[in-house]
Amino acid sequence: MIPRSLQRRQPAPWQTLLSQSITDVEVLWRSLDLPRSLLPQAYQAARQFRLRVPAGFVRRMRRGDPADPLLRQVLPLGEELVITPGYAGDPLQEQDAMPVPGLLHKYPGRVLLTLTGACAVNCRYCFRRHYPYSEANPAREHWPATLDYLARREQIHEVILSGGDPLTLTDTRLTGMVKDLSAIPHLTTLRLHSRVPVVLPERIDETLLAWISASRLQVVMVIHCNHANEIDASVVNAMQQLKLAGVTLLNQSVLLRGINNDAKSLCALSRRLLEAGVLPYYLHQLDPVQGAAHFAVDDTEAHSLIEKIRAQLPGYLVPRLVREIPGESAKTPL
Repeated sequence: MIPRSLQRRQPAPWQTLLSQSITDVEVLWRSLDLPRSLLPQAYQAARQFRLRVPAGFVRRMRRGDPADPLLRQVLPLGEELVITPGYAGDPLQEQDAMPVPGLLHKYPGRVLLTLTGACAVNCRYCFRRHYPYSEANPAREHWPATLDYLARREQIHEVILSGGDPLTLTDTRLTGMVKDLSAIPHLTTLRLHSRVPVVLPERIDETLLAWISASRLQVVMVIHCNHANEIDASVVNAMQQLKLAGVTLLNQSVLLRGINNDAKSLCALSRRLLEAGVLPYYLHQLDPVQGAAHFAVDDTEAHSLIEKIRAQLPGYLVPRLVREIPGESAKTPL
């Protein structure tokens, strides 16, 4: 009798693309024909915080231009190695607001779950670049405690899935977790914070759209896009599919020196987001995470930029300039 062979489940196309992301500094340099003079310090910076970027996102970058606004977001640089006073490993003091591992309860009425440390892209300004994900994950062994915490607090209405990036998890895992959350009667809203629809739009596939459409929870997706050049036809298509599934789409950006700290770029971003069906939501001042000080824009310049774009755009396309201050009950408008 011939034994039945075990069938291995084939990875979804997006998982294959994710596994093919560029993680080698030399490969990125060759792909974009970058100046070799930047390479030694790039290797040093990447040893502290690994390079990761999908090949499809790299194809939206200008070859030979180390100042390209998309490249600058993922390019390891020597400036990251400078220790800057006032910048920290946990700039938002999130570990002080964690009653269950991976569950952050900073604001009344909503909680945030850091489901994974994985991201599709490692942004060099990431405020969680030093985050202890192995000790702060609500999934698997901590999941019952997470559900119990939520079930006992009827004032909580919204659960935010974050990370890392929650959309790097499989749909099987996400479906199971969302089903458990949906069983808690007082939860009404599921919010996903994700950069994946921008850097890997292939992730928005039929399986993802099916469980989103089937959930009784109102689904809000806050994408993370900093520059109009990030939004190509594939991203627009992904946004359209999410809207058809009933998802409310918002965008949050970070104000970043050398990337979007000019009114022309910010206006172009807001207009491009609208074309894709996404409303600007927040423009964040940089969280002071160690290794990212070279991206900082001072408040005076930030206020000036908002006034300039307010003079050019309708109010619904002007994002709210905010900073997150540890211990405050909400984002602080600036």
